[in-house]
This record gives sequence, structure tokens and C-alpha cells, in this order.
Amino acid sequence: MSARKPFLFRTDPEVFEALQRWAADELRSVNGQIDYLLRHSLRQAGRYPQRAKHDARARERSPDGTESSPTTEES
Repeated sequence: MSARKPFLFRTDPEVFEALQRWAADELRSVNGQIDYLLRHSLRQAGRYPQRAKHDARARERSPDGTESSPTTEES
């Protein structure tokens, strides 16, 4: 796995609380939920790096071990 790049993320308290609840519902950390949402959005926009698709599949599994691909298929 490639190294992760840390960065500061600022958001409203209400947004953060909503992310916390959503992450808890999906058994992820807030950081993991943000990463998942960004990757999903990049895929939908056709901007997800081709090389990263293979690496991300192991990280983007739902709690039951199956791939979680909300509403759209990967291209």
C-alpha cells in the first residue's frame, strides 16, 4: 500500500457530527468514511486514478466482506 498524505480538514460541527454518525453506521472511522466518500465521488466523476483502483478495492469493503459500490458500477 502506498503512503498516506496527511492534511488538515476543517468543517462545521454539524457536518462532522453527521459524518461521525454515518461512519459509525457503516463501521468505519470518520477518516475512513471521508476517504470512502472521496473515492466514490472521484469514480462517479471519472477522475479516479486508474492505478489506484486495484489498491483501493481491499480498503473499500463493507463490514460483511463484500465490495460496497453504491448505486454505480466501476468503469
